[in-house]
Amino acid sequence: MEIVVCVKQVPDTTEVKIDPVTNTLIRQGVPSIVNPFDKNALEAALQLKDKHGGKVTVITMGPPQAKDALKECLAMGADDAILMSDRAFGGADTLATSHTLAAGIKKLGKVDIILCGKQAIDGDTAQVGPEIAEHLDIPQVTYVSKIEADGDKLRVEREQEEGYEVIEVSTPAMLTVVKSINDPRTPTVKGTMKANRKEIPVWTVNDVPVEAEKIGLKGSPTQVRKIFTPKQRTQGEIIQADTARAAAALLIQKLSDAKIV
Repeated sequence: MEIVVCVKQVPDTTEVKIDPVTNTLIRQGVPSIVNPFDKNALEAALQLKDKHGGKVTVITMGPPQAKDALKECLAMGADDAILMSDRAFGGADTLATSHTLAAGIKKLGKVDIILCGKQAIDGDTAQVGPEIAEHLDIPQVTYVSKIEADGDKLRVEREQEEGYEVIEVSTPAMLTVVKSINDPRTPTVKGTMKANRKEIPVWTVNDVPVEAEKIGLKGSPTQVRKIFTPKQRTQGEIIQADTARAAAALLIQKLSDAKIV
């Protein structure tokens, strides 16, 4: 079973800062982590490998420092890792990103399952996984909370607001997973040492079959015009009185004075 997991290195969201001029994330000096949902996707891949055998390859598009995220994935148990990095890929929105990743996956050859986290915590669009499936013309199931493999068939449970639906899909297929699917394993010391010794190939625009008009900023129809921090709301007022009746009367009076009632 050949499994590819798409991962993304993202800023720690507790440290996110926006450049007011360029409307882009300020990454310099900001700690980066592996997108948490992508860790769930990797764990799902590793569990399938443990049960059915095969190979797990992680792939990402990003700057050179994204190798750190790939090394963490290797330490968790992935077999191989690919970094797609080139200035030509820079400034990509979800459509251009998915086009680039799909080209990288095509270069890998035969793939049975592609796994992604349901979304990245920096953009929260949940678009890249489904768009990769469209580029590759393969079936997709999103918000997956359980995966069972039987030959070239996958039986998955798709999370819904009030339950789940069971879907059977043929491979190759794209699945995006939710957090509840598993608890990602912690990298071992042995795995970390092995990952640090492993060479991670870097694919540039010259190494994959991409179309220049569909990658990077040029291939991105979505552009951010403005980003701003919402004004902080004033704190609420705690109404205190000797009795509930008195508190209710005081509340009604304040609402009336504010012309709300």
